[in-house]
Amino acid sequence: MAGITDLDVLLRDLSPRRREGEFVYVTTGSEVPAEARIVEREGVTLVLRRETAEDHGLTYEATFGWITLEVHSSLEAVGLTAAVSTALARAGISCNLLAGFHHDHLLIPTPRVDEALAVLNDLSKPAARGFGITIARWLGLTAPRH
Repeated sequence: MAGITDLDVLLRDLSPRRREGEFVYVTTGSEVPAEARIVEREGVTLVLRRETAEDHGLTYEATFGWITLEVHSSLEAVGLTAAVSTALARAGISCNLLAGFHHDHLLIPTPRVDEALAVLNDLSKPAARGFGITIARWLGLTAPRH
């Protein structure tokens, strides 16, 4: 099944779910079982379970909770990242996003994960976005019609 591109459907069916555990970002040249791997010019960034980092003696700066948006978003969908990050930013919550083939994943500072889940669940409700306005207008991406 193809991923969803319609932003209203994506937000309606967002279904945020917390993955168990705490996660950390590290950089290392060692082979370590990672949940995610990002190759950058400066080196390799790994997202690991906190316990894995500690078992391998790797240092980290902060811990994060992992939230998966269960809706099957298309990699070509427009506005989902903006809607999610805007809602979280309005609540003062930091968010690091990773896009997978089927789902988007958010790493939220551990103390704010439950609050982030509440914000995301509210974002799925039409009232949170305002009755009768488009998502693009709610995000401030278009001017209101007169």
